[in-house]
Amino acid sequence: MTDNKTKEKTTNEIITKDTAIAEIIEKKPEAAQIMFEYGLHCIGCRVAAWESLEEGCKVHGLDENKVDEMLKKINELE
Repeated sequence: MTDNKTKEKTTNEIITKDTAIAEIIEKKPEAAQIMFEYGLHCIGCRVAAWESLEEGCKVHGLDENKVDEMLKKINELE
């Protein structure tokens, strides 16, 4: 059973470019919509378990500025 204190800590963690895509979705499920908006549809992909956000973005042709922009939006989620 997860208490509210644990959930709060998890959702407020900073997501980085090195965070695995699956881990981002686990910590901040709302991030999936932001990723979709940037053309990153690999949420259900089998490599999402180990591929970082930065790696996924590179594969899908997103430049560094777009990655930073997306990351900022994800980290603004509560």
